[in-house]
Amino acid sequence: METTINFTKRSVFVLYILFAALGTALAGCTTNTNSQFEQVKTMDEQPKAGSEIATFGTGCFWCTEAVFQSLKGVYKVESGYSGGKTVNPTYKEVCEGTTGHAEVVQITYDPKVISFAQLMEVFFKTHDPTTLNRQGADVGTQYRSAVFYHNEEQRKFAEEIKAKLNAEKAYDSPIVTEVTAFTKFYKAEDYHQDYYNLNGQANGYCRMVIQPKLEKFKKAFGAMLK
Repeated sequence: METTINFTKRSVFVLYILFAALGTALAGCTTNTNSQFEQVKTMDEQPKAGSEIATFGTGCFWCTEAVFQSLKGVYKVESGYSGGKTVNPTYKEVCEGTTGHAEVVQITYDPKVISFAQLMEVFFKTHDPTTLNRQGADVGTQYRSAVFYHNEEQRKFAEEIKAKLNAEKAYDSPIVTEVTAFTKFYKAEDYHQDYYNLNGQANGYCRMVIQPKLEKFKKAFGAMLK
């Protein structure tokens, strides 16, 4: 496994400014929660033998899903809930902040094409890991920064890179990302799946927040895109 991510305080800060500024401009993920579009088949590739899973919380899963769907070696990205105590939670329950769950994406990927270290680089550079229980206008434990590790190798790498970035003061504030063992993933309601691809042209949140963020992400990670 690749174990090096090259960060500088300037590169992290610039990317964070680009990504986070728009996130504070509008209301957050809880707006427009009812899609008027029928669910359609996504373009996700079928997972192959040897694929692995990563589960990340970076705030609103509408944005996070669109980012990771763009990467080479990623077969499938599903939006859902993890890290809490409520069985089969609904979106409404999670938004109330009483379930303990975070909004997450579960990523099925080919480690021969994209490593967990590369996924972690995207993770850290596309959200603010220093704000506790908040991303932009989205506030609550359900929007916490989190890595739910699936094995010891993922745990070790996530904790080591978090410690390294904090030691190097890569951000102006300490990283508060939760690193905890994965227990259960509950897939979110159908209208949350493939949200940007289905709603990008008609939904104001998609046009004003997700689309600019995705465009900046693609410029920064061009070599890793499908």
